[in-house]
Amino acid sequence: MRLPQETIRAKRDGLTLDAAEIGAFVTGLTQGTVGEGQAAAFAMAVFFRGLALPERVALTRAMAESGRVLTWALPGPVLDKHSTGGIGDTVSLVLAPMVAACGGYVPMISGRGLGHTGGTLDKLASIPGYDATPELDTFRDVVARVGCAIIGQTADLAPADRRLYAIRDVTGTVESLDLITASILSKKLAAGLDGLVMDVKQGSGAFMASLPEARALAESIVTVAEGAGLRTAALITDMDAPLASAAGNAVEVAYAIAYLKGLRREPRFHAVTLALASEMLVAGGLAQHAEGASERLEAVLASGRAAEIFAGMVAALGGPADLLDEPEKHLPAAPVRRPVHQAGTVAGIATRAIGLAVIGLGGGRTRPEDSIDPRVGFTDLAAPGSSGGLLGIVHAADEAAADRAEAALRSAYRMGEAPAERPAILGFGTAPRATVAKRPV
Repeated sequence: MRLPQETIRAKRDGLTLDAAEIGAFVTGLTQGTVGEGQAAAFAMAVFFRGLALPERVALTRAMAESGRVLTWALPGPVLDKHSTGGIGDTVSLVLAPMVAACGGYVPMISGRGLGHTGGTLDKLASIPGYDATPELDTFRDVVARVGCAIIGQTADLAPADRRLYAIRDVTGTVESLDLITASILSKKLAAGLDGLVMDVKQGSGAFMASLPEARALAESIVTVAEGAGLRTAALITDMDAPLASAAGNAVEVAYAIAYLKGLRREPRFHAVTLALASEMLVAGGLAQHAEGASERLEAVLASGRAAEIFAGMVAALGGPADLLDEPEKHLPAAPVRRPVHQAGTVAGIATRAIGLAVIGLGGGRTRPEDSIDPRVGFTDLAAPGSSGGLLGIVHAADEAAADRAEAALRSAYRMGEAPAERPAILGFGTAPRATVAKRPV
């Protein structure tokens, strides 16, 4: 068996690693015998040299099996959705309770912010009292009783991925197709799912900037997942503009609450949410086709049942029982709120720059140990084609930070002629819709 440095050297030189070598390296990540420098070097070697399909499957399996793998005995299908990350991507917070309201069970294991993108775990951490890393027995109980639970990786679930994930965030290796695939699927395999729907983002705010890159990642995820025994479908969705008009942590939780309560349902965000949730219901046998699934989802939104489940999840995991009734009472608010105006029509958005601006405000990390200010971010972000004059509202800790964020926001927006409308759903990855719809659970 090679020493960690020899495994790194082999991959650096473009050699193919066997499953035993990969397993030994992952064991070292889990047990701490592989140092941070070695983990970073391995990630960089993979970034430049890539992994063959057997290597991807081996890395995914090894990370999934580095901790406990859950099994479920529930009266409905165990389903999940995962996004490759973007700006204003608040879908998980609303989709999980929507699917649960339709009879699915959603044990969603989420991550922290990665690179320029926001993390579902960081958003939930802005809710006072919310336990994002509960004991596994608590996690299982909440899923069974409420229908969904969104948590972060615990010490028991895919611990090797948790360590490598943090290192990728600060070493310029986030965009590696191989490491993205293994990271996502190791958590999902450990969660014991019956079916998974992937949201592969493409555009200026995504890790996959081009459509061919997004298709390659969708193919990688579906191929590796099904090779590991997990039924998976992938949708490719637009990230050339923030998905929601809010970007940050507490501000996105507030946005999700407004969506669930019917106070604000922006068309692009709603379309992506319905498409992903519909595919989950079809994959789980809870609807025969996407159109019927969409109708069921609209019904649980209109009835308030999805909102009730979200509230139940928050309360069951230690958050305030009245969060939906009085979000402003509980969610932290930034002391400085500054509207940013610009005359003209929005012709384009450098979406990644908005994510970096959130980090600059303190809403993300530049080092794994950095703390996050949950209050900061942007709201009311203008969409392409908008000519209302308001680019967005800065939420900052102080005036100096607001000055920097305002400058960054202005730089991110390009004014000119209104662009051609870009669809929210760009494709269905490698799995045709008819094939996905026929998959049993």
